[in-house]
Amino acid sequence: MSRVDHNQPLGTPTWIELDVADPAGTREFYGSVFGWEFAEEENGATCLLRGLPVAGLREAVTSGGGWTVHLATDDCDGAAKNVVAAGGTLLDEPHDVGDQARVAYALDPTGARFGLWQGRTRPGCRLVNEPGTLVRNDLVTPAAERARAFYTAVFDFTLDGNDDLPGVDFTFLRRPDGHEIGGIMGSADARVSNWGTLIEVADADETVARVRAAGGTATAPEDTRYARMATVTDPWGTEFSVGSRP
Repeated sequence: MSRVDHNQPLGTPTWIELDVADPAGTREFYGSVFGWEFAEEENGATCLLRGLPVAGLREAVTSGGGWTVHLATDDCDGAAKNVVAAGGTLLDEPHDVGDQARVAYALDPTGARFGLWQGRTRPGCRLVNEPGTLVRNDLVTPAAERARAFYTAVFDFTLDGNDDLPGVDFTFLRRPDGHEIGGIMGSADARVSNWGTLIEVADADETVARVRAAGGTATAPEDTRYARMATVTDPWGTEFSVGSRP
């Protein structure tokens, strides 16, 4: 378990949010799968685990676009300028979300969507790295070198190879303090660039059964070096991963 009570260092995945067109159905699905409860907000809801925020739902005209990862910054306006200078595009200029945070939404030069999060009363996900919470985000893209150049320029990341994946175009992203925050995987087969979201679960097989019972679909869980994992698609087309530790 990891409880977060303060703003994370620059570039750390710190909040996840999902655009939803069916708020009631979405809450029923994710509540059944992860045991989340929900607190109403002006334009959606906060997903809660043991009373603490772990994700957000934002009402939208359409859904199925995937979970949006927000990367931490102590200066949202300055980071937004750096995004543009490095070749990215702002979708939404920096703005306040009540007293919770100052946020912005952007596309990197490969077309992957992400957010910036300058925490105020909410540093982001208050629980991470335990069942029912965010554990990891990785970018999959057909333009890996372009993505690596962008994220190292904006967030001061350094790159590190992964000897566990020989022959795979994968690099870790590390903060200046050396902490790994995710990675970039180059894939010529990827149709679009997308930040993937991995949510930890206690038992991948049981979670897949709950997903299917709640109207979603999932691949059969497979053992990897790091976790027993499955790819899940919710009833509205949002794809993400779940994994249980060995």
